[in-house]
Amino acid sequence: MEIIDLSEKEEGTYFLCLENWSEEIKEAGPHKENWYRGVKEKGLRVKLARSEDGKICGMIQYLPIEESFVEGKDLYVVYCIWVHGYKQGVGNQQKKGIGKALLAAAEQDVRDLGAKGLAAWGVSVPFFMRASWFRKQGYRKVDNIGMQILLWKPFTSDAVPPVWIRQKKTPPKVPRKVQVSAFRLGWCPAQNLVFERAKRGAAEFGNKVDFQEYDKLKKIISKKARKLKRAIR
Repeated sequence: MEIIDLSEKEEGTYFLCLENWSEEIKEAGPHKENWYRGVKEKGLRVKLARSEDGKICGMIQYLPIEESFVEGKDLYVVYCIWVHGYKQGVGNQQKKGIGKALLAAAEQDVRDLGAKGLAAWGVSVPFFMRASWFRKQGYRKVDNIGMQILLWKPFTSDAVPPVWIRQKKTPPKVPRKVQVSAFRLGWCPAQNLVFERAKRGAAEFGNKVDFQEYDKLKKIISKKARKLKRAIR
């Protein structure tokens, strides 16, 4: 197994989070590809794990924290680390050290780029992106919102811990309608699939449902841009 950088050849597999065998995941639409095209020039880094027979079996993607859903400076944030765990496709490749190798490669990469540390999010339940797994890799908890845990590994003594961006307001209420607020995360096909199904389900109820779509990346970047303008003034 070797760790490689994403190239155009593997983009199709990457956009489907290694599940190019799954017809279901294709329901997620083009959101991940659109997200990738929009952020790759903003510092997005993607590394893949390739098996000895040339198959892609793992991935990690990370961005400068200034372009992320986390507040901080001079850090990178892991958006997702995933090792294929299904019987289909390339088969279950988990518990072989692939995730550790991907994370170590990302850490070295951002060190070389001059970052002062690497942050990651996890959940406190035994599910995808487990916070407990990151702790075993030397990461420390710095913030949480419910079961969403923010962790980091500083590389320098002057690194500043990151914090979650917290909700400041809620959508205005619409009288006599069921309201659904749906975020397009872009980088996660599983969540994009949920978004598409929620949108389709809401449409079946016509004007009884107020379905609001939000592009989370655009909202976060817009918010940070406003803060930067205020700082310049």
